[in-house]
Amino acid sequence: MGRLLRPETGHAVVVAASHGVMSGPPSGLRTRQEIEKVFAQLRQADGVMVSPGMIPLVENTFIGRDRPAFVLHLDWKNHARSIYTPWKDGRGEGVLAQLAEIDDVAACGIDAVMTYLYLGQKDTALEQAEIVRNTRIARECERHGIALIIEPRSALEGIDPDALSAKVMSLYCRIAADLGADLVKALWPGSVEAFGQITDTCYTPILLAGGAGGEDPLSTLQLASDAMQAGAKGVMFGRRVFRAEQPAQVLSALAAVVHDNQSVEQASRLLER
Repeated sequence: MGRLLRPETGHAVVVAASHGVMSGPPSGLRTRQEIEKVFAQLRQADGVMVSPGMIPLVENTFIGRDRPAFVLHLDWKNHARSIYTPWKDGRGEGVLAQLAEIDDVAACGIDAVMTYLYLGQKDTALEQAEIVRNTRIARECERHGIALIIEPRSALEGIDPDALSAKVMSLYCRIAADLGADLVKALWPGSVEAFGQITDTCYTPILLAGGAGGEDPLSTLQLASDAMQAGAKGVMFGRRVFRAEQPAQVLSALAAVVHDNQSVEQASRLLER
C-alpha cells in the first residue's frame, strides 16, 4: 500500500490504462505509437494499471526508484461492451475471467491488482460466484503481500435507476471492504453528498473512478476536487488522463488537487505549462 498511497498524504492518483482488454482499442491508446507516447508521460502518477499483455510494451514506465506503483488489471469482463455485445446495448448478466494467477503476479513484482465485484444479478449463482472469486483472490493477495483493489459494480447498471444510488453503492463498497479489499474503486453517484455517504460507511480507502471524459481537463479537476471533498483518498482515472492532449499536465494538476489540497482554479494553472 505504501507503493500506491503516498505516505505523506495517504492519497493516490492512479491511471487506469487497461480498457483494451474489455472493450477494444480506446481513443488515446489505439495504436502502439499512441500507447508509447502516453506512457512516456505517466511517470509522475502514483500508480498505473495495465493488462497482462501490455507489460512487455510499457515496462520501462515501471523501472527506476521513482517509478509509479505497478498495478495489474486482473479481470476480463463482457458487461456493457459497446460492440459485439452479449445482449442489447451490452447489458446483461455478464461473465468475468481472471487473467493471471497471483503466484505469477508476485513473481513479476507487481504491487497491486484490481478486480471487479459484480453484484445484483438476476441469476443469484452469478453473484455467489463473484463473492467466491473475490474472496479467493483476497486471500491469495494477503499471502503474497500484494495490494487488492476491488471495484464493486451493479450488474443492473443502465437498467435499474438506483444502481448508482448512495444506498446501493454503500452496500457494494462495504461488501468489497469486508471481503478484504485494501482499496475500493467506486463510481461517481452524482453528488458530493451521495459520495460522502459511501465513503462514510466504507472503512477501506476509496478511489474515485473517472468514467467517460478527457476532453475537458477542468471538469476532470472539478470531479477530483468534489471526490476529495466527499472523503475519497484519491482518484483512479483512465480516459480523463490518457485522452488528454497533455497527460503529464493533467497528472500534475490532479496531484495538486489530491495531494496538495489546491483548488481547481489553482491547479488549473499547471495545465498551461
